[in-house]
Amino acid sequence: MLKILISGCNGHMGQVVAQICRESGDVEVAAGFDLLGQEREDFPVYSSPAAFQGQADALIDFSSPAALPALLELGAVRHIPLVLATTGYSPKQLATIDDTARKVPIFRSGNMSLGINVLTELVSKAAAALGSDFDVEIIERHHRRKVDAPSGTALMLAQAASEALPYEPEYIYQRQSVRKPRDFKEIGISSVRGGNIVGDHEVIFAGRDEVIELKHSAMSREVFASGALRAARFLAGVKTPGLYSMKDLVDQII
Repeated sequence: MLKILISGCNGHMGQVVAQICRESGDVEVAAGFDLLGQEREDFPVYSSPAAFQGQADALIDFSSPAALPALLELGAVRHIPLVLATTGYSPKQLATIDDTARKVPIFRSGNMSLGINVLTELVSKAAAALGSDFDVEIIERHHRRKVDAPSGTALMLAQAASEALPYEPEYIYQRQSVRKPRDFKEIGISSVRGGNIVGDHEVIFAGRDEVIELKHSAMSREVFASGALRAARFLAGVKTPGLYSMKDLVDQII
């Protein structure tokens, strides 16, 4: 039986993860972490990760960047692998994650959907094939409650394109303040927030007289929760500390 910890267990994503764990039949939620310590009937909830003294095979985090220090300490001290599904980390926090990954396995991805990670691979291949003849634009849409913009997934897609292009692009997040033609080295990233959109990401390659569009739409939060649980299963079998990503998981599957 796989024993899982859920950080942000009472949030929208944390509740979906808990539900999928219940339905799986071979996963037990050992405990959850919630800032307010709001109790649940199905597993104990702690307001601080340090208060948990039991055993766990992995932790799944769908909370906020503010929770990171306590989670990294728990992982490093208790040797519990971490699946970090939260976005919006600062450069300093990302550096801290890298440091902690030298002590314990950490799985981090801007998006836990298997489909979005296939899209990332396609974006990389398209950027390599099309090169500087096509302009790259990224549009991401999310629900009105999402606080970070652009999304971690949009940045992940931009990075996939950037690494494959024959030049070093500049990310442009808004154009209303500058009146000038688009530079060919730009990657435009636009954010839309409204309603209850789970997550849409569209990558546009616009060339002379032709346009290629690659798009992924998440219909429910279940795709992210399922991907995070898949990542936890993967990490539970990893013995070597390091920073792992969805690419490592996809490579194992195929």
